[in-house]
Amino acid sequence: MLRTHTCGELSKANIGKEVALAGWVHTRRDHGDVIFIDMRDTYGVTQLVFDPKRNSAMHGKAHELRSEYVIQAKGIVQKRPAGMENRKLPTGEIEIFVKALEILNPSLTPPFLVDEALAVSDEMRLRYRYIDLRRPHMQKNMRLRHKIQSSMRAFLEKHNFTEIETPFLTRSTPEGARDYLVPSRPNPGKFYALPQSPQLFKQILMVSGFDRYFQIARCFRDEDLRKDRQPEFTQLDVEMSFVTQDDIFELSEGLMKKIFKECMNVSIGTPFKRLTYIEAMERFGTDKPDTRFGMELVKLTEALRETKFNIFRKNLDKDGCIYAMNAKGHGKISRSKLDGLILKAKEYGAGGLAYFKCEKNGLTSNIDKFFEKKELDSIKSLTRAEDSDLILIVSDKKNVALTVLGTLRLDIAKESGLIDTNKNEILWITDFPLFKYSEEEKRWVSEHHPFTRCREEDIKLLDTEDLGRIRALSYDLVINGAEIASGSIRIHEEGLQQKIFKAIGFKKEEITRRFGFLIEAFRYGAPPHGGIAFGLDRFTTIFTKSESIRDVIAFPKTQKAICPLTGAPSEASDAQLKELGIKKSKGGQ
Repeated sequence: MLRTHTCGELSKANIGKEVALAGWVHTRRDHGDVIFIDMRDTYGVTQLVFDPKRNSAMHGKAHELRSEYVIQAKGIVQKRPAGMENRKLPTGEIEIFVKALEILNPSLTPPFLVDEALAVSDEMRLRYRYIDLRRPHMQKNMRLRHKIQSSMRAFLEKHNFTEIETPFLTRSTPEGARDYLVPSRPNPGKFYALPQSPQLFKQILMVSGFDRYFQIARCFRDEDLRKDRQPEFTQLDVEMSFVTQDDIFELSEGLMKKIFKECMNVSIGTPFKRLTYIEAMERFGTDKPDTRFGMELVKLTEALRETKFNIFRKNLDKDGCIYAMNAKGHGKISRSKLDGLILKAKEYGAGGLAYFKCEKNGLTSNIDKFFEKKELDSIKSLTRAEDSDLILIVSDKKNVALTVLGTLRLDIAKESGLIDTNKNEILWITDFPLFKYSEEEKRWVSEHHPFTRCREEDIKLLDTEDLGRIRALSYDLVINGAEIASGSIRIHEEGLQQKIFKAIGFKKEEITRRFGFLIEAFRYGAPPHGGIAFGLDRFTTIFTKSESIRDVIAFPKTQKAICPLTGAPSEASDAQLKELGIKKSKGGQ
């Protein structure tokens, strides 16, 4: 071994001992004659001392050291002089008087220092990710991610789950996003698809009789990226046979309880709160509500049904809705900030944003003259407005009004510091719609995926045109306004699966071509089954309180799905393309 100890473990108990350390030059301080080097490894920092009066040869060699040089130092552990201790470091009471020094590898001047306080652009961090990953908070994030994964495995193994790997190279299936396609050299003109999830394989495993499966699975989706989305991501995938929705909730809550305690030393209560999809949308304007603060939405449609205010009147006549939100304590907001909220509402999709300020127990606005007193009283009563409150109102299609106010609610809370970041609010969202109507495709599509079961009492609606009322046996787990898990009870009978495929417009030939193997498996005794998948990247982000999932992924990509470190994606050579039977179009596109 090149070292007897790490840079984070020496203390007063080691004084007088001869030790060997290996690591990086973190900082160098030249105090006249004596040179001090802070030496760093993944475990901590230890101070090295080079004193020319005690060892001139080592002092001379210390002059060669620069930031991020990799070195080995041998010497004697000694107590730091009184008043020179560093109480912020575990090793802050000792230092190493260096008797032997070896430069294991020099370093170019790094593009940025391994310094937590230094602001570095995302592009630079990803281009030199090996430098960025040396920073203590990034190392801490990666180790916490490992700890979470270890805790997950231990819990599931204790509950009789079997870890089984599923293929990366499979066929394209509808999962809600574009597939990444991989050409098959032995089969010209044919393509594999990278899995968006192991959905069909885990269902096949249930048909195979494994009863309880899990996998920490890599998944791939070719979709537009943002701070909480990457083209490749990791999820804890869980599937069980002979279970109900409540069984999956109970198992998931036990898993969450264990991880929070082991990884964060936080005790959480169970069972978690439950909200239906409709309740979540009506109260918070989103299916992943942050319930750590108030400002819930209120429906004003009936209270203003007879309004003469022209904008509201036109929307109501077109079956629109009116919703409001009480921004508590924001009644004295400046005109410029109010204009900013109006602009945001329009950017989020609303035609506009109406407002009332509550002053001296009454409502005032630039539009208050268009409302009867009883209407103003109803608005005040329903929103529970008090002096200094600000009421924001959107009149539009229901989904637009709810979504816009829900987004504004979160914006205002973040800007005003209303969210207690030390608090964790965990809840289940249930009873999602089974289908949603695609205006672009002019047909019904699956809200989750086409293998999701619906409530038994809603099965009869599959034979009607009222598909929007069908409730799925699907559920999301939401923590602090972020969806970190999603799952459903699956379809296990051929007949019901065929009905779902028909409802979303799949032809018989397409069903056979794309899902024939699944349908055939159902004919050989498929058990009732269901499951859930936890997004490991988002989950770890919550634990580290990071702004982006890039901070908990070792080698993430940019918003354009580019890896600045490796330069991926890159062009393929003409020879490679020829071997795959692929031709470039004109212009090389």
